Amino acid sequence: MEWIKRMNQAVSYIEDHLTEEIRYEELGRTACCSAYHFQRMFGYMAGIPLSEYIRRRRMSLAAVDLMNGEKIIDVALKYGYSSPTAFNRAFQGVHGRAPSAVKKGDVSVKSFPRITFKITVMGVEEMNYRIETKPAFRIVGVSRPLEKEIEKNFQTVPKMWEDAVSDGTLSEILSRMNGEPKGVLGVSVCIQEEDWRYYIAVSSDADTGNRLEEYVVPAATWAVFSGAGAGISIQELERRIAAEWLPASGYEFADAPDIEVYFEPDPQDTRYEVWVPVRRA
Repeated sequence: MEWIKRMNQAVSYIEDHLTEEIRYEELGRTACCSAYHFQRMFGYMAGIPLSEYIRRRRMSLAAVDLMNGEKIIDVALKYGYSSPTAFNRAFQGVHGRAPSAVKKGDVSVKSFPRITFKITVMGVEEMNYRIETKPAFRIVGVSRPLEKEIEKNFQTVPKMWEDAVSDGTLSEILSRMNGEPKGVLGVSVCIQEEDWRYYIAVSSDADTGNRLEEYVVPAATWAVFSGAGAGISIQELERRIAAEWLPASGYEFADAPDIEVYFEPDPQDTRYEVWVPVRRA
């Protein structure tokens, strides 16, 4: 599969640059998607965040270098740590022991080999979806910036929802809903040429008032999947989309926002849709 081939080419880029800066944008270009979608795809398929995989690979090689007699400060600089303290912390986080102990010898370290992606037959459960092409549409709501390393947003976004419920912002947003798709929208705008932001919003042509803001979702084609349950079920559905559906679908990620549509405001028990921007591979 072409998609799997591209993912492995991106892994080759990582391996070739473990002693240099690894540019997530370049990984996305190699895999023909955005840096955001590459991180999501990698995490779902590998079962580990991209940044953590890179850290483990670097610390695996760092352990070998130390056992071969290289100085701690030289190894730290080699793998991008200007501070010995930061290197020591990262090394202990992976190996459970200090670099100095490895230098002395007679201690065990961990090895994390290079990952390789392959197609595996998994989909026992069916996945119902539709392909929907929409013209550009306006949303009204609130937003916050997102970090380029997406796992750093796993606390920011849930806290944003909690605040929107508790301070009345969500009710104000809902009062302006008059467009399609109907429902509360969680919109991840992680397009290559734009600053990354997350919106809690509704489709609307209403006035923003003093507290809200607007964004125009660009025209795009989405693969739309439905589900029900709490937040964890959404994460599992998104994992299955990336790891099971996309590699064999004939589609690939497009450079457009990801959208979650919630049909009831209760995040613990809601019907929802996951809109994944796609294009023909």
